[in-house]
Amino acid sequence: MKRSFILLTALAGIALSCGNPTLAPPKTDAAVSPAVPSKTEMAEKNKATALALMQAVNNHDLDGTMKYIAPDDVDYGDGSGPPAKGADAQKALIQEIFTAFPDTKNDNLIAVADGNRVAIYSDWTGTFKGAMAGMKPTGKSFKTKDVDLFTFNDASLVIEHRSVQSMETVMRQVGAVMKK
Repeated sequence: MKRSFILLTALAGIALSCGNPTLAPPKTDAAVSPAVPSKTEMAEKNKATALALMQAVNNHDLDGTMKYIAPDDVDYGDGSGPPAKGADAQKALIQEIFTAFPDTKNDNLIAVADGNRVAIYSDWTGTFKGAMAGMKPTGKSFKTKDVDLFTFNDASLVIEHRSVQSMETVMRQVGAVMKK
């Protein structure tokens, strides 16, 4: 009987220790597959990238802006005109804006991210001091609110950009008329 009691106690101890996660060997899938960032981690990374891109725009740093844009990026703007397809077209568009509005900047940014999409609400200002799309500068300023919508690839580079505010509204504020 004493032997049975010792045997049962030993078996119970083994059974309990096997069910105890602190004594069980750690489970890991890291050796099987590389760590894949969670949707939340990717959202935060993409949000940080979008904010860094907006800061590069504020600094009028064309190369700094372009480092966040994928070679196959498409900029749809507000949808009223043809999209700028590819990094070269995007670079030309940004340079044209920097030339036309050398003091353009965005303030009061609010960024929201969900996976590979980021929306940034902000206040934009600038003064029309350089020619743009055949329009002569007026020296007048604009102030508008906008939402920039970014879509990112797996490398956290922008592959799509959309804007809520129309350029036509901005040009109206500065006393210029966009050609159709």
